[in-house]
Amino acid sequence: MSSRVTSQALSQFLVVTGASNREARRYLEKYKLLEPAIDAYFSEGGSRRSGANLSTGSINTLFDRYKDPESDEITEDGTVRLCGDLGVDLEDVVLLAVAYELKSPHIGRWSKKGWVSGMKSLGCDTLDSLRNALPRLRDKLASDPPYFVAVYNYTFSLTREEGQRSLALDAAMAYWELLIPFGLSGGALKHVSSSPSNIDIRHDNNHCDDTDVDMEDKESCDAGNGWSEKHTEWWFEFLRVKGSKGVSKDTWQMLPEFIRTIDDKFQQHDATAAWPSTIDDFVDWAKEKKLRA
Repeated sequence: MSSRVTSQALSQFLVVTGASNREARRYLEKYKLLEPAIDAYFSEGGSRRSGANLSTGSINTLFDRYKDPESDEITEDGTVRLCGDLGVDLEDVVLLAVAYELKSPHIGRWSKKGWVSGMKSLGCDTLDSLRNALPRLRDKLASDPPYFVAVYNYTFSLTREEGQRSLALDAAMAYWELLIPFGLSGGALKHVSSSPSNIDIRHDNNHCDDTDVDMEDKESCDAGNGWSEKHTEWWFEFLRVKGSKGVSKDTWQMLPEFIRTIDDKFQQHDATAAWPSTIDDFVDWAKEKKLRA
């Protein structure tokens, strides 16, 4: 093995990717650092470890390490220990992606079925391999619009109280405070043209590059023309002023599309479109706020 590749880096690369020793050495020698090497491997067509190469026994053992002894699930206490062992804060946004991948039934809880199938899908069967998968999940959540929306939508059911149709306002705002700035900074919520070809972020992966939009659309892709931190503050202020106690599923799910397509002055908002009434009311409120400013 080349002196430029440490045994630790090689081992971690193999755990995360399931690549051959030869491939691992080649990527590590070329990219020098572990994370860039792993990113390059996947972006160039490498695949995660297949289910056939994973140890179901190891996945089950890892689950049992954190499982509540009086339950069939990992509960809050086990989640705290898991996060400590992974080296992540309980409020780290990447945990929402992990919850989505492992099909967590509720925040801080993990079922064995979701755990096993999710770990296999991620290509992980050890704590180290799960830890090493976190940067990849974090990057994908930040920059991939469809993936961001999938995790974002899953968060609604993940955090909603059982038996309730809406999400409590305090909970909704707490998760918006995590997700909206993260999506804006990473590009998942980057402003795009509101033309029909681009409006649906549930299926669109438009990053406003030269091959995807014309010059007119590129002007609307300018981050300065769209949603900003100021608008997030306005959204929270509006909900408090309105006296909302909960957020409907429709409002929750449509907000990312609204954020990506609305202009910073709200001039392009179509009140006749199928937006939730809360979003229509917010636009009216925001326009009045700008007039009073």
